[in-house]
Amino acid sequence: MLTYFLIILPTLFLAFILFSYWQEIKFKRKPYYKLSDIGWQRSAPPDSTTLVYSIATIGDAGAIATDGTDPVIRLLHEWQQEAGEAGTVVFLGDNLYPIGLPETENRHRKLAEARLNIFLESINNFKGRGIFISGNHDWLKGRPGGYQQMLRQQNYVLTNTNDPKSYLPPNGCPGPVALQLTEGLLLLVINTQWWVQRGEKPLGEAYGCLYDSIEDFYVALHKVLRENRHQRIVVAAHHPLYSNALHGGKFTIKQHIFPLTAAHKRFYIPLPIFGSLYPFYRQLFGANEDMAHRKYKKMRKRLLRILNRYSNIIYVAGHDHNLQHFEIQKNHYLVSGSGSKTAFVKKGGRATFTLERLGFMVFNYYTNGEVWMEARTVPEEGSTAAIAFRKKLESVLVPQQQAV
Repeated sequence: MLTYFLIILPTLFLAFILFSYWQEIKFKRKPYYKLSDIGWQRSAPPDSTTLVYSIATIGDAGAIATDGTDPVIRLLHEWQQEAGEAGTVVFLGDNLYPIGLPETENRHRKLAEARLNIFLESINNFKGRGIFISGNHDWLKGRPGGYQQMLRQQNYVLTNTNDPKSYLPPNGCPGPVALQLTEGLLLLVINTQWWVQRGEKPLGEAYGCLYDSIEDFYVALHKVLRENRHQRIVVAAHHPLYSNALHGGKFTIKQHIFPLTAAHKRFYIPLPIFGSLYPFYRQLFGANEDMAHRKYKKMRKRLLRILNRYSNIIYVAGHDHNLQHFEIQKNHYLVSGSGSKTAFVKKGGRATFTLERLGFMVFNYYTNGEVWMEARTVPEEGSTAAIAFRKKLESVLVPQQQAV
């Protein structure tokens, strides 16, 4: 019996670790598809329908290259040429790493301004519309003082664009802000960073916000969803409501065995068992930006309680650096956070699609009322394919006369 515990169990444990690590390496940067979606290449909008409007959603693009070689920016320009004036690009937050747009004398200012100018140039040369949402890094990584940091970025964007609605929600307010993109397609923008931000955050007339209480936000959100049940609604935010990645509490075997690689990629010091304490803490309690954190958990619970009452919602966010799709209770929840970085995403679970690759999600709205999702990615070496996944996003709409 003692031999069993001292030899066989450790051997089985080691075999499990090695197999899990092999699985992670094998499927790294490879797409996962739900069984029913494996033949997605054979699915496409019918030839009899015409594209009416297109939305590109790019999250966490704040580390783009500034020398003109960035592959995601090239991918964005290709989409912009296709969409023309019938298109909107939404930057889903974390637009500038590491701390948003700091003051002029800060050492990060020059690079941050250069990156932001690239985004602004792409919008100003675009016949369609461009919208920025702020994320935790834009709010000084969620620290006190983040409100002023966010305002600095907002003012820079508004000064260098011709659209007063290019930074939403305005003044860091929670929202929601509704934009009618075309008949039958509504964009709804909310500022999820408001719930998890530490320090000063705006609410009430003194800050230019419509509501004095966050409960009024939930009332307003429910009202706009109820009045637009006859439309396709795309909700854009920074924080996802479902995720198979880091902020959803998913960690790699490498992070359990070599936890110091989180501080530096070359710190391969094995700390088995002790190394699992940090992942377990983030899974159970969470950092401020994790779903397990009490503030995030409370926000997520309230939003889902409202969204689950409807069946025409497409919720898209960034935050985790990958591409994901979930279909939950007849609504669709997506992560589009690989605008400049990629990170591990776990396959399976409740996800229908996951991929660790640079790119962004596109939503195409057609004359027959259908919305098709496309995961547009930077092609792998030796490939020219830019679409890694395509799917029709089913939804149930209430007739307009009943929705009023």
